[in-house]
Amino acid sequence: MKLTSLATDNITEVLVKVIQFTRTRQKLLARNINNVRTGGFVPRDLPVAEFCAVLHHALEQHIANRWLVLCDTKYIKFGFAGKLDLKPVIDVLAEKLLRDDPDCYLEFELNKLFENTLNQRIAAELLKQKRNMISIFE
Repeated sequence: MKLTSLATDNITEVLVKVIQFTRTRQKLLARNINNVRTGGFVPRDLPVAEFCAVLHHALEQHIANRWLVLCDTKYIKFGFAGKLDLKPVIDVLAEKLLRDDPDCYLEFELNKLFENTLNQRIAAELLKQKRNMISIFE
């Protein structure tokens, strides 16, 4: 299913962005886990706090003005037709854990993966409920 075609209003667009972000992050985290024994591997992650700040600002604007303002940052770019470009960053804490304690590193990455999966499922369920509400009124 193409997510960008689902964006029909501001809140739907935010949910679609969350799903896009979490899908991309899921791939990165799985890569981090799969490469635990690869020498010289540097774990990466998406800038979660930065993405949260962008969404927080967008939702504040939506509440105040009924207008969604998605601002680009150094690592997050909002393109045309719902495109979202994300630039992974080196995860310094994960890199240290990988070097010092690979078992702790795996637990750290798995916890991030579980949290990310939960965020993705919540956004997908909210989007599904929103779509069902729209179809009732059509």
